[in-house]
Amino acid sequence: MGLQFSNTGNPIADYVTISDDALVQIKTLLKARKEPCEGIRVGVRTRGCSGLSYAIEYALKDKNISKYDDVIVKDEVAVYIDPKISMFLIGSQMVYVEKELESGFDFINPNEKGRCGCGESFKV
Repeated sequence: MGLQFSNTGNPIADYVTISDDALVQIKTLLKARKEPCEGIRVGVRTRGCSGLSYAIEYALKDKNISKYDDVIVKDEVAVYIDPKISMFLIGSQMVYVEKELESGFDFINPNEKGRCGCGESFKV
């Protein structure tokens, strides 16, 4: 089959999937945003008691998108992924979770070795 490429020329990531609920929420956020952006960008930051935390932000062409980012394009929505974290996300699914008192994006990640008690950070 070979690699598929996005319109930016970067490989389309196939090591992480996006759930339908997450896609709907991303579209809602992008539509409500007043300033234009290219989509969202996923990264990992050092944070919390377990060491790593997922970081999701708007993807801005001249600010935080790297020409090396992997790209997932699903239903005309672009999700840019920092290539330095691809090894942490292999086999993962990005989901949107709604609970009684909180909601947000999360990852079902088979590479995690554990999460802190509050769920803010993880270790691999």
